[in-house]
Amino acid sequence: MDPRVTLLKEFYEGLPTDRAKVETHAHGFAYLEELLLGGARLEYGELTLSATLHKYKLVNLTERRMDELLLAHVEKRLNLCRYFDDRANWTFCFNLDNNHRTDNTAIIPEMALAIRLLREGLERAGCAPLILASGRGYHAWGRLDAPVENDRLHAFMLRHAVETAAGIHFAGLDRHKVKFNFYPDPRTQDTVSLRLFGSDHAKNRLFSRVLTPDGLLDEAASWKYFENHRRTGTMAARKIAP
Repeated sequence: MDPRVTLLKEFYEGLPTDRAKVETHAHGFAYLEELLLGGARLEYGELTLSATLHKYKLVNLTERRMDELLLAHVEKRLNLCRYFDDRANWTFCFNLDNNHRTDNTAIIPEMALAIRLLREGLERAGCAPLILASGRGYHAWGRLDAPVENDRLHAFMLRHAVETAAGIHFAGLDRHKVKFNFYPDPRTQDTVSLRLFGSDHAKNRLFSRVLTPDGLLDEAASWKYFENHRRTGTMAARKIAP
């Protein structure tokens, strides 16, 4: 097995393996038949008329079929998006998007400050976040040493988002320019998925590079950082306050 697939399986431990969303430029009946190998079923498909990727939600996936999709993901034949468990999870993620209507791919001052404040707050709480460039902003992932109930995870993330938004406001910037989404979110965990590390963004085609306090890493260095984070960046579940 490709070692990158093994890393992804280890990092995203606990996410359901029977369903996923595929983002790809490929389409057509022949491609759909390929996607549905091994007994998978198509829950929905979204074919876009723009230059962005087509999307397919697959259910009834076997472990072998998930491994094949993970391999296609690291080989850049598609982007694989995973769903969160509806009860408890080993991983959580803040999705920070630029809410600016004119150019939502620019890293505005509010976003730069938000991700710095969020990193610092999570580190104080005992979480070394894995922060990835997402095109419109950043994904900040945390990994736990045991699953935590979604309500507790959501409350933990909400507290840190409020703290971050307050920091933006007190710096004299507009907190409304940064949009926070939480994964898992008890309201949407079976309907909303998130791209895994190793993907290329649908619009700007840029790799999901790791952001360190010193700046963005290139693709090769990002994979090395991801491997090290898997070994050393796990947060103790007991630190997620009830």
